[in-house]
Amino acid sequence: MRPAIPLNTRERLADPRRKRELNEQLFGVVAPRYDAVTRVLSFDRDRVWKARMVDALPPVKAPVCLDLACGTGDISFLLAAKYPGGQILGLDLTEAMLDRARARGAARHLHFQLGDMASTGLADGSVDIVTGGYALRNAGDLREVLAEVHRVLKPGGIACFLDFSKPRGRFPQKAENLLLKAWGALWGWVFHRDPEVYAYIAESLAGFPDRAQLAGLVQAHGFEIRSSTLHFLGILQCLTLRKADPG
Repeated sequence: MRPAIPLNTRERLADPRRKRELNEQLFGVVAPRYDAVTRVLSFDRDRVWKARMVDALPPVKAPVCLDLACGTGDISFLLAAKYPGGQILGLDLTEAMLDRARARGAARHLHFQLGDMASTGLADGSVDIVTGGYALRNAGDLREVLAEVHRVLKPGGIACFLDFSKPRGRFPQKAENLLLKAWGALWGWVFHRDPEVYAYIAESLAGFPDRAQLAGLVQAHGFEIRSSTLHFLGILQCLTLRKADPG
């Protein structure tokens, strides 16, 4: 059977431009079933993790919030409910995902926009809160995205990211990789008749920094780590950062 998309995943993930193209292509294919697949893959815990992440954000009266790789809008809508006096922008690379976000409803202070999280077009120091659900791992160039998040955040601003997490050590990494490949292949076949579609998760994590490396990287980009919470036996991590005050 012909695959849903021509992956060549590992080679395409190694090049920032080709990874961006792969993401756009892949999420265009999975968009119609993305919400259902996310629930199934997480045993319906994804919505709980996202709700806890937003609940833990600071009680700012009218923040400007940027939700990177917003997808179908789960986190964006949670932000809109938490901050009715704020301005929420959901940014995503794939129009098919944004179509589904917009179809979920409208709010005066919530907007969705097509764009690249490494180049948001927002002004320096214009954002109070940045969020991302499965965003950093999908960055074409992680360093570019961290630099962009740091640029748009106000001093003292908060960034919070939920994503798959890579443990330290060869054996734990291999075990996690095999588990994610098997679980993704099962549901890739069920939803798309293509076991390779969700193999992307394991492949993208293979080239992602482990938890210690990621901590060092965000600190090197001018962030303080406020909290780090592991979910799902450590397969996922919620990482909360603060842009350090100047001086």
